[in-house]
Amino acid sequence: MPADIEILTDAADLRTAQQVFRTAMIGVPQLDAEAADGLNEPGRTLGARSDGELIGTANSYTSWLVVPGGERLPHAAVTHVGVLPTHTRQGVVTALLRRQLADIAERGEIVASLRATQGGIYERFGYGIAGSAARLEIDRRRARFRDTVPAAGPVRLLAPADAWEVPAKIYATAGVSWVGAIDRPAQWWRLQQLMRGQGHVAVHGDPASEDGFVRYRGVESAEWSRSPQRTMVVDDLIATTDAAYAGLLRHVLAADIVDSVVIPAAAPDAPLRHLLTDERAVAVTEIRDETWLRLIDAPAALNRRAYNPGPPVVLGITDPILPANTATYRITQDGASVVDDPADLTTDIATLAAAYLGGTPWRHLTLAGRVTEHRPGAAAAADVLFAVEDHPFSGTYF
Repeated sequence: MPADIEILTDAADLRTAQQVFRTAMIGVPQLDAEAADGLNEPGRTLGARSDGELIGTANSYTSWLVVPGGERLPHAAVTHVGVLPTHTRQGVVTALLRRQLADIAERGEIVASLRATQGGIYERFGYGIAGSAARLEIDRRRARFRDTVPAAGPVRLLAPADAWEVPAKIYATAGVSWVGAIDRPAQWWRLQQLMRGQGHVAVHGDPASEDGFVRYRGVESAEWSRSPQRTMVVDDLIATTDAAYAGLLRHVLAADIVDSVVIPAAAPDAPLRHLLTDERAVAVTEIRDETWLRLIDAPAALNRRAYNPGPPVVLGITDPILPANTATYRITQDGASVVDDPADLTTDIATLAAAYLGGTPWRHLTLAGRVTEHRPGAAAAADVLFAVEDHPFSGTYF
């Protein structure tokens, strides 16, 4: 082991862990000591020491993840993974993440997920890309809603004093239920407030029964008042009903002073363009990985998501880090069970994670050589069982 790994509890160590992470990220600004307090959930921050110096860190939050069928599984939101530039490529990340996986398993959490700054690191720890996000760029001047789009409920702007507390309450109580959504703990909201500042927030629905909100801002420019191209960025759009989705987007696209609207993270199959008379007003300029998923307890995860009707498939799974997951699973429309039958498909835990939420077809993974098909047609049969209506999407960056 290249460093001593421990759970950090001292307030000074937790502040230093934040500094280590931000130094490792290069472009992420440092926080002063007071601002850094309260950003780490107690008991979930790991530190790596070398000769007494804190050189690396990994953190996680207690959360839940919505899986196909709507159940919320106990989930660890993994974040703040970083190693000082002076100690990279020495096995520190490996030591941190292996210890973290063992700790998450001991807590009884069924899944974990993260957002990867670098794409080539996490697959070897059992994480697979299970959901994606799209960047939408909208020509606001051409964006007109079809007359057939139903009317929405009331939309109102929040006063600055309510701009963080009310959205947090909406997210917690309005029924977030799409596949891939995760919980947002108090530490997440605090960090967002520190990093994003005030901005503008509008909510949909009557007071005390809101079902969505949107947070947006203008792109900073010294020449905003005279600029020929003013851009609005939507930092957060949460809609738990169709009416909230349409109503909040109407509000955003009604800003006459704005020429373009950018939504940096939307579901890849977001229906916005279908709501407009000119669908070309919406351009998808990027699709990138969002949810890197890790199955911590594969038997529980497989048995607690829903499946579609179809012929059963037997999966052979290997997991060198959490060997309790290594088994053969029979998947049917009624659930999953461990069996001794010959496998129709064999793969590793990271590839299973990629397919688990229904966002990555088994046939594509087979084409990539990541899945071995022992029975012709088994990959297509697995796609029938695992398919979901909408692409998995979280909408929460952490």
